[in-house]
Amino acid sequence: MDKFTTLTGVAAPLPFINIDTDMIIPKQYLKTIKRTGLGTALFSEMRYKEDGSENPDFVLNKPAYRNARIIVAGDNFGCGSSREHAPWALLDFGIRCVISTSFADIFYNNCFKNGILPVVVTPEQLALLMDDAERGSNATITVDLESQTIRGPDGGSIHFDIDPSRKQALLEGLDDIAATLKQDASISGFESKVQARRPWI
Repeated sequence: MDKFTTLTGVAAPLPFINIDTDMIIPKQYLKTIKRTGLGTALFSEMRYKEDGSENPDFVLNKPAYRNARIIVAGDNFGCGSSREHAPWALLDFGIRCVISTSFADIFYNNCFKNGILPVVVTPEQLALLMDDAERGSNATITVDLESQTIRGPDGGSIHFDIDPSRKQALLEGLDDIAATLKQDASISGFESKVQARRPWI
């Protein structure tokens, strides 16, 4: 998993509440277990017309936001069914950070497992960031995980909270398995002791 330290990029505004996982990656794309190739399907029902052509009104199809790295969204982002394909699609498109006032629990957890930083802010902070995002490609946002700050294009700074263990895992680029393997020596030592005490196991 790629490390997440500091991210500077264009933020795409999605000022809608209850953006669910089916909107993020519709069910017809769930047949694969590969984490790559899903970026083209991200928000497909909004990004494409029925004939397969792009919808020019959707934010990620606008020239200023085609290379967005951050999404600024309304309340309850990632609600709905618990599909891990949702963060896979975001990551494959190039999104490394989603900012909202609230997230569905399973989606929130899945983000950390896939190297995406979900940031919870207050409604007032979201309004400021949404305004920044709506300025287009000339207004980049910087997300600094180490200092837990978001800096806007005008120099303003917002602090956000994050669980220390999750923060460290992102900084080091560790998924759950890699984080567990960091304790390999302790685990092996424990297993050796158990084997010596209980050889019948």
